[in-house]
Amino acid sequence: MIIFKQAADINGFITGEKAKGHSIGFVPTMGALHKGHTSLLDISVKQNDVTVSSIFVNPTQFNNAGDFAKYPSTIDRDIEMLENAGCDVLFLPSVSEIYPNGTQLQQHYNLGYLETVLEGKYRPGHFQGVCQVVHRLLKIVNTDVLYLGQKDYQQCMVIQKLIDLFEMNIKLIICPTLREGDGLAMSSRNLRLSEEERMKAINIFETLSFIKKEIKAGNLDKLKENAFKKLTDAGFKVDYVEIADAGNLKLQHDWNGKTKLVTLAAAYLNEVRLIDNIVLDF
Repeated sequence: MIIFKQAADINGFITGEKAKGHSIGFVPTMGALHKGHTSLLDISVKQNDVTVSSIFVNPTQFNNAGDFAKYPSTIDRDIEMLENAGCDVLFLPSVSEIYPNGTQLQQHYNLGYLETVLEGKYRPGHFQGVCQVVHRLLKIVNTDVLYLGQKDYQQCMVIQKLIDLFEMNIKLIICPTLREGDGLAMSSRNLRLSEEERMKAINIFETLSFIKKEIKAGNLDKLKENAFKKLTDAGFKVDYVEIADAGNLKLQHDWNGKTKLVTLAAAYLNEVRLIDNIVLDF
């Protein structure tokens, strides 16, 4: 695996690969890798001639400076995992390499409704930071295919919006959420959970599964209230438990029994904020 730290160097390398007719797959990460990340790499390796990954903890998408400071870093282990997964190229930039003009927003991304609900509502400015870093990375890597995990459901929709806004010739492939044996969605943030918190964390998946089991056509408000209470009773500080149209994330109060839905949750266990979702296929 080749490691690049300079944007110009990796961009030149990829330009050369494309000149040979090679397809490029890209898996961006913030490090602290787990099997969810390597599952994305596995798909890219099968579908492309060259697979690129990046490790960059993006300061502009954190609403809480303390959360940014505590984000787990396991770089040596990450590099080993990337090599074992067959990754060809790693981009490992500094903050100044990604943001040579500073981390202040250089432009506003018109995300519309997506920025007003769920993560957009509870983490104001978060998706502007996400778009800023992903836009920069996509310019540098110049990928053909971008691979993201479904666990960040709303973020996937935001990045598709980014690709559409700038008419980028990039195919976005969203891959299934990988889970631990008890159902907990794999996440780098899980490393910050104590043993007791890790045991409690499963309640998010169980609550979303409860919604999937109990949902019926008609009014959904009582079901959402019950789900919210299940998490608060389990010791979580809940930002939201919601049911939305899977295609546009419009929040649903009444369901016709036909529209494809997704149920999503975000909640804190002490200082650690966890998110998850389940697409409701019937």
